[in-house]
Amino acid sequence: MSENTENTETEAEEAQVPAEQAGHEEHEPTLEDFKPTMPGNINPEVLQNIVVNLSIEVGRAEIKIKDLMRLTQGSVVELDRIAGEPLDLLVNNSVVAQGEIVLVNDRYGVRLTRVVPSSERLKLV
Repeated sequence: MSENTENTETEAEEAQVPAEQAGHEEHEPTLEDFKPTMPGNINPEVLQNIVVNLSIEVGRAEIKIKDLMRLTQGSVVELDRIAGEPLDLLVNNSVVAQGEIVLVNDRYGVRLTRVVPSSERLKLV
């Protein structure tokens, strides 16, 4: 064998040193690793930085595909809500409040008129 080949084999053997010997213990994660240390011990800062999807639902409509294909600019789709009826505010597709449309600096906004109690929301989950 040449000297170059011997050096390459030695380097390969050194690279195969188990992680425990290199000062790093390998640990296969278990369910215990993901359980909170104490029930209810959640860091509020972590919760406050979670991003959720918020949407306002004006209404819904169910139409046949043939009618959908006929829609053009200027078409009107009738929704299931009566004018003036509260809109639903949804967080991750769950209704958490209801409100009415308002204008805020030339933008639409929603003034909350009812907040669904958390006990009701938990039943829906």
